[in-house]
Amino acid sequence: MIFRVASALVLVFGLSACETMGGMGRDLESGGKALQKAAQ
Repeated sequence: MIFRVASALVLVFGLSACETMGGMGRDLESGGKALQKAAQ
């Protein structure tokens, strides 16, 4: 029973970490595009 709960927690935290990294990547990309437009 404890193994199932621990596995579920690891899965949830793993998915949230992936989403956070994906969001950070999108933010960096949009920031880079804004810098390119400003430089032109």
